[in-house]
Amino acid sequence: MSIEALVTLRSSEAPNVGRDRIRLLEAVAREGSISAGARHIGITYKAAWDGLDAMANLFGQPLIEARAGGKAGGGAHLTPTGLRVIAAFHRMEAEMARVVRALEPELSGTGVSPLNLMSGFLMRTSARNALRGTVTAITSDALMAEIAVQVTATTTIHALVTNGSVRDLGLVEGRQVVLLIKAPFVIIAPGTTPPLVSMRNCIPGTVRRCETTSVSAEIVLDIGDDRTLAATISARSAEALDLTECAEACALFDAAHVIIAID
Repeated sequence: MSIEALVTLRSSEAPNVGRDRIRLLEAVAREGSISAGARHIGITYKAAWDGLDAMANLFGQPLIEARAGGKAGGGAHLTPTGLRVIAAFHRMEAEMARVVRALEPELSGTGVSPLNLMSGFLMRTSARNALRGTVTAITSDALMAEIAVQVTATTTIHALVTNGSVRDLGLVEGRQVVLLIKAPFVIIAPGTTPPLVSMRNCIPGTVRRCETTSVSAEIVLDIGDDRTLAATISARSAEALDLTECAEACALFDAAHVIIAID
């Protein structure tokens, strides 16, 4: 298997900068203008400027110097900072790929791939639930697609995304993904037989923990294969449902509330 590391640069004040925007910088440098660089990588002139502005915000200084048209025509070239950013970005990708390849022998036979390990270390999200799984089916109409993701031997979670997201994320059957579900979106129903509701996902399990304050409660449901789903509900609801440890319950949530992420 060919291993490739993908680096994303980010700050709290600016959008992410990844390989696509580095490709834009390289295209502008090669083509000699922003418009030609944008055409070369298949984006609009406005999108190119947005990307360049985002990079300037991230690094605190411009990476491109543009000149207005005239007798000699307009154009653009990279600043010294722009050249150094490109070189540093590719160096980081190469170093990360080297580290990931070096980890492969140590992880052999564990069921954990180097890419799983790296994404587990690097991923930060506000979603309480992050579950890795494998895409098993994709059903789409003119606008949307329902993605079935198997997260345990007996549990499949469904996500509803746009067809554009399917293309952008490269979603196909067999691809590993990470599902993100915020705990307040998860409803808990006692017992193994769920009520008749319109929720696409109904995941049976047993209560592993129920931590309650005066206002709220977090219910952690064991769904098998050492995987869990957490729900945030009111303390009054937790008391009414009598969700004691090892009690059987179901986690219900809409497919539109499931976010799909890729490594």
